[in-house]
Amino acid sequence: KQAEKAVHQKKEQSKTKCRKARRRHINLVTEFNRRQRKNIWLETHIWHAKRFHMVKKWGYCLGDSPTEKSYRACYRAMTKHCLLQDLSYYCCLELTGKENELLKQLARICSIDTGLTFEEACCLSGRFEGSLNLYRADRYPEDMLGPVTFIWKPRDGSENRQLWIWMHPALKQDMLRELKAVFQCSELEEIYIPEPITTTIQEEKQMDVVLSLGKKRKKDDKEGEKAVPVKKIIGDGTRDPFQSYSWISQSTGIVISDRTMEILRYRLIGPLSHSVLTETLKAASLQTV
Repeated sequence: KQAEKAVHQKKEQSKTKCRKARRRHINLVTEFNRRQRKNIWLETHIWHAKRFHMVKKWGYCLGDSPTEKSYRACYRAMTKHCLLQDLSYYCCLELTGKENELLKQLARICSIDTGLTFEEACCLSGRFEGSLNLYRADRYPEDMLGPVTFIWKPRDGSENRQLWIWMHPALKQDMLRELKAVFQCSELEEIYIPEPITTTIQEEKQMDVVLSLGKKRKKDDKEGEKAVPVKKIIGDGTRDPFQSYSWISQSTGIVISDRTMEILRYRLIGPLSHSVLTETLKAASLQTV
């Protein structure tokens, strides 16, 4: 009886897709989209998942510790070569508006007594990144919100400036709430709400239709191309896809935008970091109209 039961279970399993079918691009992308409904994947997720123990924190799926028994490879890279870390799960808030208005209100949530501020000359020019601790408006030295890093977009001759503030996802909601209160920003009347990940159910139906054909999709088959799902990263681990991601001040025109997962961030550590950057990045040629 046990043998008959095993044969029956084997027949039941044979009805499911074989590994070759599961590994097809159309099936992989649909499966990846489905698995990101609760925890967002970083761009480097597949690489990390093969080499790290993964944990689910702050709405993301992150690499926690390497599967190797030793940490010597990482230490060697940090001391002699170059080690790259994916920090894309850090949240980015973009502030756009007149420079004097931005500095006037930002001065309320930081203090010169702690050191660096948003007005530091080397940072204000956009040449260097700064770091500081933020506090609730006019509450220093009490009610600290947490540490952040920031970088200004270099001046282009206009009085309008752009400022990017990076923070840990656990601090994002408190800091965003305080910034909206300081700048008196409200939701934009017309904003684009991206298509939520839950629509992958429709993609799964399309996938079943394609697989039911019993043959591979031809390159010139336009209908088949429409049925192939695309990789989606909607929203981020700290924001629901149906929530607003841009707010504006009616009095000053300052705009706060949530750029989390729109701007990737990597950290290079080690003596060869600059060499890696110079070999990887090439300066674009200037184009004048």
